Amino acid sequence: MRKIIILSFLFTSIYSFCQTGVISSKAMVVSAREEASQIGVEIMKKGGNAFDAMAATELALAVSYPYAGNIGGGGFMVYRLQNGETGALDYREKAPIKASKDMYLDVNGNVIPNLSTHGALAVGVPGTIAGIFAVHKKFGKLSIQEIIKPVIALAKKGVVVTEKQLKQINDNKQDIIKVSGNETLYSKNYKVGDTIKYIGLAETLTKIMKNGKDEFYKGETAQKIVTFIQRNGGIISMEDLDKYEAKWRTPISFKYKKLKIISMPLPSSGGITLNQIMYMISDYDVSSLKQNSEQYIQLLTEAERRAYADRNYFLGDSDFVKIPLKELLAKSYLKKRMKSFNWEKATKSSEVSHGEISLSESNETTHYSIIDSNGNAISVTTTLNGAYGSKLYSNELGFFFNNQMDDFSSKPGVPNSYGLVGAEANSIAPQKRMLSSMTPTIVEKKGKLFMVLGTPGGSTIITSVLQTILNVSEFKMGMQEAVNAPRFHHQWLPDEVLFEPNKFSKSVLENLTKKGYKINEKSAPVIGKVDAILVLPNGKLEGGADVRGDDKAVGF
Repeated sequence: MRKIIILSFLFTSIYSFCQTGVISSKAMVVSAREEASQIGVEIMKKGGNAFDAMAATELALAVSYPYAGNIGGGGFMVYRLQNGETGALDYREKAPIKASKDMYLDVNGNVIPNLSTHGALAVGVPGTIAGIFAVHKKFGKLSIQEIIKPVIALAKKGVVVTEKQLKQINDNKQDIIKVSGNETLYSKNYKVGDTIKYIGLAETLTKIMKNGKDEFYKGETAQKIVTFIQRNGGIISMEDLDKYEAKWRTPISFKYKKLKIISMPLPSSGGITLNQIMYMISDYDVSSLKQNSEQYIQLLTEAERRAYADRNYFLGDSDFVKIPLKELLAKSYLKKRMKSFNWEKATKSSEVSHGEISLSESNETTHYSIIDSNGNAISVTTTLNGAYGSKLYSNELGFFFNNQMDDFSSKPGVPNSYGLVGAEANSIAPQKRMLSSMTPTIVEKKGKLFMVLGTPGGSTIITSVLQTILNVSEFKMGMQEAVNAPRFHHQWLPDEVLFEPNKFSKSVLENLTKKGYKINEKSAPVIGKVDAILVLPNGKLEGGADVRGDDKAVGF
């Protein structure tokens, strides 16, 4: 009993500790590692803008946080310029030209375990380097050399292993060895405090710095990538790399009470699903409900249930699939969706349309938020998909490759190797981008920049972003307090509500159970790792770096 009391006290202390984030007057970067945030800030101190800092931070995460930071994966960026202009960049991976709808099925039409998650056949065409150069070409101030040099220096100097990073390495080491062999950088036995140097990655980045984007997509590095992947059983070709382009898109923008939300469009489902949920709850007096109270959890869960049912059935790459976007976002449709909501009992997911299909994705992603001294803001979520992606690591090139192909539906209606099921709209096709939950988001209030945020967490990304916005706007929390607050999640199927363990009132959970909600406190010890920035009334910036990771806000 004494141990329980002590543990309860420790949690309370951790939760209440550091409820005010880092405050800065000019600019800020919040990311998964201090090294990356620091490099982004240094770029802005040298006269670079938020977009220069984006390129530097993205690459620095590839060095300091290879669990999800990458040059072998892809991501999404939402931006807002000082003058209020907004936009989005899609540098999501694509299916190789030789990809086919049934490529992960055996002769009997059954999904082959691990084929879409481990090894070279799981790799989608990487987009990160194309994304960085597209951003730099459109908005960059500093030279690419000035941006990449400090990242190369970090790779050569090395990164100190933290306790949380060691757990990530050890949890995945056997799979990495199985896929990549005993000689990889991550097959060694590390301990907390060790320094890992990334010499292969430093050399690759040096070539990219000298030769530009073409080095990765057409040059010597491209040849090495293709040779390495094909030698290991993959299908990516030089044509795949040569054809890859990042794509500028129009963000999803919508009003929630006094706020304007600007978020990522397809192939991210984030903006559309967030829009649906926030409209469905907008008729309710949310601020009168206590944060994480029984009724608050009910309201969000029921809106999420209906939005995720739509997400999982209708959404995919809009360049390939006709999406009924106007219908899904129509106010009359969304009002109708919530008519069956009853405060007295849970709606069964089987009673919500399209109950035969479910979809989710892996949790291992990373997010960073940046505001520069001119007021330009960017929100970026980037990923390899799984932890260390496909577990395929090239010692020569110095990086892991993604396993993003698993975010497609390997066989519509049948679980993939994560136990997840997808719909026809997200089936595999050559050159198609796979559906994502990544939700980089910017919030305006009264026409001015108010908040920049996002998170990793697979299908829990959307609900983590939602709750963080509501914590600030409805419950008047500061940024760090809003990020620290316990989170819950529902995604239609499976029909259960995930809660971070031991952080919610037992009486609330008991009452929800009586109303028919299935409570799960075991499957999600962490829901999201939000990295966010709030513009305070005095114009200063408050960074909220998630205490669930090694995340760090750095500003000046």
